[in-house]
Amino acid sequence: MKKVLCLGAGLVARPFIHYLSEHGIHVVVASRTKSKAENLIEGCENAEAVAFNITTDDSLLEDLTAKVDLVCSLLPYTYHVKAAKVAIRHKKMFCTTSYISDEMKTLEDHAKKAGVLLLNECGVDPGIDHMSAMQIIDHVHNNNGKIVSFTSFTGGLPAPEANNNPYGYKLSWSPRGVLLAGRNDAHFLRDGKEVKIQGADLFQNCEPMEVPGMGTFEGYPNRDSMSYIDIYNIQETKTMLRGTFRNTGWCETLDKIADLGLLDIEERFLGGTTYAGLMKELSSAENGDVKEAVAKFCKIDLDSEVILRLDWLGLFDDRTIDPKVNTRLDALCALFEEKMNYEPGERDMLVMHHEFIAEYPDKKQKITSTMIDYGIPNGDSSMSRTVALPVAIASRMILEGRINLTGVYRPIIPEIYEPILAELATLGISLEEHTFDL
Repeated sequence: MKKVLCLGAGLVARPFIHYLSEHGIHVVVASRTKSKAENLIEGCENAEAVAFNITTDDSLLEDLTAKVDLVCSLLPYTYHVKAAKVAIRHKKMFCTTSYISDEMKTLEDHAKKAGVLLLNECGVDPGIDHMSAMQIIDHVHNNNGKIVSFTSFTGGLPAPEANNNPYGYKLSWSPRGVLLAGRNDAHFLRDGKEVKIQGADLFQNCEPMEVPGMGTFEGYPNRDSMSYIDIYNIQETKTMLRGTFRNTGWCETLDKIADLGLLDIEERFLGGTTYAGLMKELSSAENGDVKEAVAKFCKIDLDSEVILRLDWLGLFDDRTIDPKVNTRLDALCALFEEKMNYEPGERDMLVMHHEFIAEYPDKKQKITSTMIDYGIPNGDSSMSRTVALPVAIASRMILEGRINLTGVYRPIIPEIYEPILAELATLGISLEEHTFDL
């Protein structure tokens, strides 16, 4: 029986473990909290839980890696390279769902010499977005066409019936990761012009975007889109934009949250401070009403939706911030974790929408590709399934010898994306394509 080491037992690990177990692969789940891993493997015939801390248990990582055929890191991205180096040393295949870091790229030659594949970006975004986009791009190129425009937006959101808080958002992912993403600069190409946006201005650059059958979302740019011109081999394109979907109102509110300094990650002593006291300090309020001071600081009306959202979250409460919290961002995270969880039985939703303009010698077409995926009530979330199943399928195919590559890869070549997309479709995860002549 083949064996896989799953590092981490977080929000997306369960579908990964259960898919592989159901296909006769033994999964060793290594987590800092062993009880979390034990809960995840409940009902699995081929799984075991191990207590493991990536920061301290170096010799245990060596031992665990030596005994398996493949390692999948579902830990925070900062630990992937450490785990990958150990996998290379033991000549074991390695997968992750995170972006390829500069440090991961430096392992290319080492991986090839060891005969090892390091497959990254094999989740949903990045992951399914790459695979579904490349399937269309390759089809256009193979039919003597050019991609002259490409936009791709993805969002993890509450299903419509669960969209019942003022932010239009609930947590299917780490709140810290969600908020940290709001600090990133963005760089993209639109109509032949490069556009650069500073992280501080990110949420001022959102626009309404229509998704067929789902209505209007806010879309804002996600990090560096420019590098994907070469990654996707569409040097001919005049527009290249990857972004994030949120429900209406999110961007305006997060923009003011950023202006107030609540996304700041500088460590500072917050002991004894209340949320109202923090808001008073950030808005330079002297005396009087904190809400009025914040509205004035943010240059918005006191009865605006933004003030209502900040109030609903608890930012004006005379409640002491947890003494263990030492950054403003983490103080904000604590409120997100308290107020934005899914209730039992509620579903999340994953929305992905690509738009291409393709030019051929004799015609011009618009191609759309859309995925709307819902979580299972009282079961796995859409976010966990769409992140974990692609890398689970990839792991199985590597172990079965159906993917034979060495070096550092993302799933942008047919021998990786075709079988994964085909298997995902059997699990109810697929994109619907439409083509329109222009």
